[in-house]
Amino acid sequence: MTAKSQLIEIRWHGRGGQGAVTSAELVAQAAISEGKFAQAFPSFGPERRGAPVLAFVRVDNKEPIRIRAEITDPDVVVVLDPGLLTIVNVAAGLKKDGIVIINTKKPFADIEKSLKVKCKLAKLDATGIARETLGVPITNTTMVGALLKATDVVKLESVVEPLNNRFGRLAERNINAMKRAYQETELKE
Repeated sequence: MTAKSQLIEIRWHGRGGQGAVTSAELVAQAAISEGKFAQAFPSFGPERRGAPVLAFVRVDNKEPIRIRAEITDPDVVVVLDPGLLTIVNVAAGLKKDGIVIINTKKPFADIEKSLKVKCKLAKLDATGIARETLGVPITNTTMVGALLKATDVVKLESVVEPLNNRFGRLAERNINAMKRAYQETELKE
């Protein structure tokens, strides 16, 4: 019996300069290295550093991806900046049984009030991990670790090579940040 094709759509919410686009690309590269089909792309216009941005990833374990539109009904939403919860409806269109993964120290009850939607949740202090591990509050690789803990989109090991290729001499710190985030991510059904 062959495995059924499964398309997973991930929407990343961040601010310019936080690495949402890089995160999307790293996950897509890892999926392709596992023999899956993937695409990653950003959505932004004339935004500046700090302005809200979106990035998208689609991964399918069996079929080529023919869709070329923004993701409006994601399976997974990743929020790099918790401040976006007050200005953007990050959970808009979230599929039934979808999951929202947020960079925050807040308790799950507070997150649920902010989202105004019932869904699975994952959270971690990605900013704290990034500051301690990388020396800067850029949360892209920490949020990749959180995504991998909350979903089975790709294996943790599969992201190591894309991280090495992208970050060169800084790769080891980014790999450590991703692994630490994977360990520290909290999940709530």
